[in-house]
Amino acid sequence: MAEPGTPVVFIHGLWLHATSWQPWVDHFRAAGYAPVAPGWPHEPDTVEQAREHPEAVADLGIDDVTEHYAALIAGLPRPPVLVGHSFGGLITEKLLGQGIGAAGVAIDPAQIKGVLPLPLAQLRAGLPALGNPANLHRSVSLTEKEFRFGFGNALSDEESAELHRRWTIPSPARPLFQAAAANFVLHSQAQVDTHRADRGPLLLISGTADHTVPDVVTRSTFKQYRDSAAVTELKQFEGRGHSLTVDSGWREVADAVLGWLREQGH
Repeated sequence: MAEPGTPVVFIHGLWLHATSWQPWVDHFRAAGYAPVAPGWPHEPDTVEQAREHPEAVADLGIDDVTEHYAALIAGLPRPPVLVGHSFGGLITEKLLGQGIGAAGVAIDPAQIKGVLPLPLAQLRAGLPALGNPANLHRSVSLTEKEFRFGFGNALSDEESAELHRRWTIPSPARPLFQAAAANFVLHSQAQVDTHRADRGPLLLISGTADHTVPDVVTRSTFKQYRDSAAVTELKQFEGRGHSLTVDSGWREVADAVLGWLREQGH
């Protein structure tokens, strides 16, 4: 079992504000953990402020975000559990591969270098950012329709619209460009040390209806760890989309994460 007050660091991905983790923070605190959900570098404190200042996060890259969280983690009393969603999942994988963190959970993680499948749904979900090369240095927002396709496709129109209204913020496009080009760049920032044997256990989670990070992509990511002696597991949630951390079924996912952490002694 985990020690009382084991730190947990929640890491969000593109287009959702850090405060979208608040139900998870409350849930994990009630389970005896000491959770925090810091934003990305320069991310304003509220959704409203983030929408008013899209330039605050423009041009951030994967390494900028990884180093930001590594510095925050260095100030914690002991190695935390890392829980990341989407690009936050990729950041979780990178940190764990660097020996940072006691355990990691990557939920619908953005593709890392070496992952080859590129489904059409994923291409379409990334078009709001990738469709214009000039977006590389900008932050980009999702319309309600774009959010519906990329995040809320497994939800009702009403729930998807409410999540878009409540949590979406402009996000830097650069990480998407970096991930998309990863297999063509020698020293890609989307590269993860998947061979490390002395890292903490890692759980990959996918939603089988996800458009932004399709299940086939997460399964391919899982295969990248086949040569590691460290614990690596995959859990799939049938019929769930990219919104699975913030939609009405979030608690099912959170409880699965808590159960897995207990199995791993964290």
